[in-house]
This record gives sequence, C-alpha cells and structure tokens, in this order.
Amino acid sequence: MRIAIDAMGGDFAPQINIDGTLKALQDFPAAKILLVGDEPQLKDLLGKSSTSIPAEISQRIEIVPAEGFVGMEEKPMEALLKKPNSSIINCWKLMAAKQADSIISAGNTGGVVAAGLRTRLFLPKVKRPGIAVVLPTLKGKAVLMDVGANPAARPEHLAQYGVMGSVYARKILGIEKPRVGIMNIGSEDGKGIELVREAKDMLANGPIKNLFIGNVEGRDLYQGGADVIIVEGFLGNVILKVSEGMADMMLKTAAHYITGSLNEEKQLAQQAFQKLAHKYQYSETGGAPLLGIDGICLISHGSSDGKSIYNAIRVAHEFHEKNINQDIIDTLCTEK
Repeated sequence: MRIAIDAMGGDFAPQINIDGTLKALQDFPAAKILLVGDEPQLKDLLGKSSTSIPAEISQRIEIVPAEGFVGMEEKPMEALLKKPNSSIINCWKLMAAKQADSIISAGNTGGVVAAGLRTRLFLPKVKRPGIAVVLPTLKGKAVLMDVGANPAARPEHLAQYGVMGSVYARKILGIEKPRVGIMNIGSEDGKGIELVREAKDMLANGPIKNLFIGNVEGRDLYQGGADVIIVEGFLGNVILKVSEGMADMMLKTAAHYITGSLNEEKQLAQQAFQKLAHKYQYSETGGAPLLGIDGICLISHGSSDGKSIYNAIRVAHEFHEKNINQDIIDTLCTEK
C-alpha cells in the first residue's frame, strides 16, 4: 500500500510526519510512504535519524518534492492558486495518477478538501464527498457526517452521506446494522428546513431505507440515539468544534473539583481523568476520512503529533484492507 503524506501539513510539521512514518513502517511491512514536501528539509531530518532507521524501512520511504504548503491561516482557494505544486496538491496528483492509494494530511482542512474537489476524484455515483468523524456516546460510538467538506449541501448529498456513513459504521466501528438519522430541530415529520425534509424523503426511500430511523435532535447525538447522524457541513463543523470545547471544559472542571476534595486518593483520581481524556484524544483516532473519494483521504487534527500520524496510517491500512470504497459503490449502485 502506497501512502502519500502531506509532510508539511500540521502545526508541528514536518517532524511529526516523519516520526509517525518511521513508527508505522515498523508495524506495517506492506506499506510504502511517500513524504511530500520540502525535499532538502525532509532529507536533512531523515538523515539525522538515519543511524536508527533499518535499511529495510528506509527503502520504503520516498521523498516527493513540493513547492510550498497551504498554511493554517491561509484561504484555501487563494493558496492553491498561488501554489499549484504545494505539498497537498502534489499528494492529490499522486493519487489521481494511481501512484498513491491514500493521502494523509494534518494541514489546512479546507485546503485538503479543495485540492481534492479540484481533481474530481470521486467514486462512481458520488455527488460530493463528505468528512466523517467518530464521536463517543453513552451507547458506544456514532458517526457524524459531514463536518465541513460541503457547507452548501443539496438533499442528494445528504442522502449519500447516509449511505457512506452507514458503510463506515459497519466496516470500521463493527456496528452490524447502524441506525441512520438526520439532524433536525424536532423528531416529528414535517419539521425542519426544506433541505432536511427533502433529504429525509430520499433516505426513507433509498438503498438504506431499512436502516433509516428518521429525524434526530441535537440531544440525541451523545445519548446514542443513532449510530450515524447526517448533517450539512456548516452545522456539522459547528457541532464538532462546540463538542471539542465543551468536552475539554467539562473534563478540566470535573477534575478540578473532584481531585481538589481528595487527599490520599488524589493521585489515583488524576490518573483516572488522564485515562478518560486519553480515550477521547484525537491522536487515538488518527484522522477523519473524506468519504466518497476514489482512494483514501484522512484529515488529521492540526495539532497532531507523531502518534496521531501513526494512527492515521493504521486507519488508512484498515480502510484498504476492508475495501470500504467498493462497499460504498455497491450500495449506491443499488439505488434506482
């Protein structure tokens, strides 16, 4: 499996991408990593690690030159026009040319998506790709899709997200019959804006109608009211960012009050909260997939470390092994 990594993407790039690569190549002997970025800088960093890199691993690393990268604060479309050979664009070029099976980037999310949309490297019948994230619930885990790739979604896009999200939940999360719901302001029929109502009808009469449970409300997300929750990209991204901020606030507040009232058990309580935070860290999941792409694209958090990049490589390997894209194609092609 050939994985193109946007080596210049991420707040702590390129070192984190090299660290994750070296660790992953030890555990996945069939993988080959293409580090896309500033060639002199990458060669220098790899050279400093050369004494500790076995020859068998170094032979599976290739540096692919790029000119610049899309910074976190840059406007994606403007940056891509100014930097036609930037690291993320060159990653997509590699996958379009079938020289890479997957892409991983911790860089500017808008830049990753925009560069991908420019290639039109979509699966058959897919109208628009979407980003899926896995969130914890009281009953296990749930897929939320889309969280930012498509803020101007049409009903058919949302209906296809239901298909793609259900395949992801089944093959990656192991949920045999994932319950698919669409985010709305109420559970009753007729609620919500026209976009949601039309998408709801498509889902209720589409290829996953046996999995579709109808409307779900915001409070259902973390209660486990559905295994897959469909939402358009603008609202999905707001939900994701609010969730991240609230989770951080709640953990810190709870830890402060609980550990502050303990004496001998204080250290044990601190360890318990560290384990809880560790369970939901983005570094554990590696990245969020951009589903609907003819290939594999994982978007990692901007603050990713080497462990996160390692896990993104692990997830890309799992996607490849389970052939998720073919399952998405087969399900979409059953639609009349």
